[in-house]
Amino acid sequence: MKRYEYQTKVFDAQGFWSGGKIDVDEFDATLNEMGSQGWQLIEKVTSNMELGRTRHFICTFMREIH
Repeated sequence: MKRYEYQTKVFDAQGFWSGGKIDVDEFDATLNEMGSQGWQLIEKVTSNMELGRTRHFICTFMREIH
């Protein structure tokens, strides 16, 4: 039977009035680092505020345990 482990990363969105933006370079670097360690991004959700603004991007990763 396959077994998995999970990890969650939270990225803060900057800029209240602009609706919240993330640092794309930091986001890509984290995704690439996680991928090199065998983690696969399985879900990304946002913590929405009023008027469609976003405060956080919450990413869940999964990898098989050997």
